[in-house]
Amino acid sequence: MDFIDLKSQYLASRELINTRIQTVLDHGQYIMGPEVAELEGRLAAFTGAHHCITVSSGTEALIIALMALGVQPGDEVITTPFSFIATAEAIVLLGATPVFVDVEAGTCNLDHRLLEARITPRTRAIIPVSLYGQPADMDEINAIAERHGLAVIEDAAQSFGATYRGRPSCNLSTIGCTSFFPSKPLGCYGDGGALFTSDDSLAKAMREIRVHGQSRRYVHTRVGVGGRMDTLQCAVVLAKLDRFEWEIEQRQRAAACYDDLLGSMLGDLLEPVGCRPDRSSVYAQYTVLVPQRERLQEALQAAGIPTAVHYPVPIDQQPAYAHWASLGGCPVAASLAHEVLSLPMGPYLDRPSAQRVVQALGEALRASVQAGKAA
Repeated sequence: MDFIDLKSQYLASRELINTRIQTVLDHGQYIMGPEVAELEGRLAAFTGAHHCITVSSGTEALIIALMALGVQPGDEVITTPFSFIATAEAIVLLGATPVFVDVEAGTCNLDHRLLEARITPRTRAIIPVSLYGQPADMDEINAIAERHGLAVIEDAAQSFGATYRGRPSCNLSTIGCTSFFPSKPLGCYGDGGALFTSDDSLAKAMREIRVHGQSRRYVHTRVGVGGRMDTLQCAVVLAKLDRFEWEIEQRQRAAACYDDLLGSMLGDLLEPVGCRPDRSSVYAQYTVLVPQRERLQEALQAAGIPTAVHYPVPIDQQPAYAHWASLGGCPVAASLAHEVLSLPMGPYLDRPSAQRVVQALGEALRASVQAGKAA
């Protein structure tokens, strides 16, 4: 069993993917070829945002978004400690200070109730992360940001295709950023990402920053980066887009299957990370909270069940970032880091496979409970 079954996904779309790649090889425009503009148009239409700017990675998307907003040394940017390191890394690379706000236990997303207390005169932006495929409380976060004149960047690296109160992820705030890393719900075969906004001036800035700050060839109107998404990667995403909505439905079907099996077989032993009723998830990961995680992982590995931990150490406890930790820390994130366990997930996960995972998990949990009693 694969943790993420990319082989089945490729086989299902092999002809279209191969045709798209061959078209690029035939025309030879590997940088900023016609597939780039085509993909940007389709992604903008998918989200409803006025603009989409493809870039070289999800990390680069965050950096470019912050640069377009004018974030600079001395500024503060509020974010969550419970995310991949890139969320805070982008802030630090621009010389700004990451300010960490704890998360909700039920969703693992930024707790908006704690947000306003961390805003200072130096705060320039807020970066909530739509973790595991489910958007954060974006309306509440946007309302707080508006009261204080702040921009909101949705880090939607895991949630492209999800919705929040009927609106698509990546079109929920000032700027949306996503990633097309191969393991994402919509992934390419290398690195790639995209920015979304309905602000014309920000879109112009982000397009220029993406190509070394050029407004036209060899005219550099601002400081920029080399952040273009390769034409070949855009071609892969274009091919995958044709089945993407079906794959979202299948991910949600697989998650519902897990919910059902876990509830009926292990309801008193563990708790899944929940999806709120006013939003949808694309289940980039299906994550449960478990005791004695390392022992369970070993047992599952022995049974041929791959698992992963997203994330074992909160960002504010990482050696390179610990000096930015707040007084008192982020206790919910610290606790979750010891409990989260992601199970195999994807559009090609069938019920027998999910049942195998849950049965193996149940056996491992019960063995762990017995071992604890014996000790």
